[in-house]
Amino acid sequence: MNKIYKGVFPIAPTPFKDDGAIDAESQKRVLDCMIDQGVDGICILANYSEQFLLSDEERIELLDLCMDHVASRVPIIATCSHFSTRIAATRAKQAAQRGAAMIMMMPPYHGALLKAGPQGIIEHFTVVAEAAGVPIMVQDAPLSGVDLSIDLLVRMATEMSGVSYFKIETPQTADKLRALIAAGGDAIAGPFDGEESITLIADLNAGATGTMPSALLPDLIRPVLTHHAAGDSTAAETQYAKILPLINFENRQCGLRACKAIMMEGGVITTDHVRHPLPPLPTETLTQLLDLARPLDPIALRWGR
Repeated sequence: MNKIYKGVFPIAPTPFKDDGAIDAESQKRVLDCMIDQGVDGICILANYSEQFLLSDEERIELLDLCMDHVASRVPIIATCSHFSTRIAATRAKQAAQRGAAMIMMMPPYHGALLKAGPQGIIEHFTVVAEAAGVPIMVQDAPLSGVDLSIDLLVRMATEMSGVSYFKIETPQTADKLRALIAAGGDAIAGPFDGEESITLIADLNAGATGTMPSALLPDLIRPVLTHHAAGDSTAAETQYAKILPLINFENRQCGLRACKAIMMEGGVITTDHVRHPLPPLPTETLTQLLDLARPLDPIALRWGR
């Protein structure tokens, strides 16, 4: 029987040096910190990893580094999104051959207007799934601009071998998760949410079994899932209420820069540099972020001190 993945699978940030080069030693510390956070798995090369600012050579470098350093301590999901079916399939095969437990992909798109239709999406994921030979997670994210209907997602789950995980992070995520699970039944092995877990309670109530936040505070998010799974909704909601202001600030004010800022403050990484054209986090925003994080004492804020 195939293993069912669930729980907290945060996205690993990609640390850079001040000159923009990949900081390999900081990347190793990031992975060790995440494992100490008690994560159920790690997602690499995702949007919050700044995958859109990495060269193909750097992607392979990071894939090898992450797989070698994690060394099967937790399962790794590798993001392989690309508009080109051939490139996405090559990336997926490379990741699977290096030990990735799962591949995550958005539907094929390029810019605001170049998108595949439903049949093109089916064909794209079919080729990639065959190349990878490991489970595929469909990332249903607004960034792609592609409308993935419930009917299309269910068709992917029921007609395509290996496509059984779905990360939903569209508006009204809970409604879409609930409809997907009802329509897809057992074919939906892993209904996840994303968006820094900003709608986690509603999504868990809708049937989500996993969440994919940043690596800022997964140690504080995990108890929400644990309490909810045990049927203690009061404890889950109480814990979530404590951390929601920080999650909201990360999601609405900082984006991927929040995790890097917290990890730099906590001695996990050397610098919170993000590659141009992304701007650095404004000083005032950083101050507010730290003020929200310190009372909660997330592991990332003290791991390297």
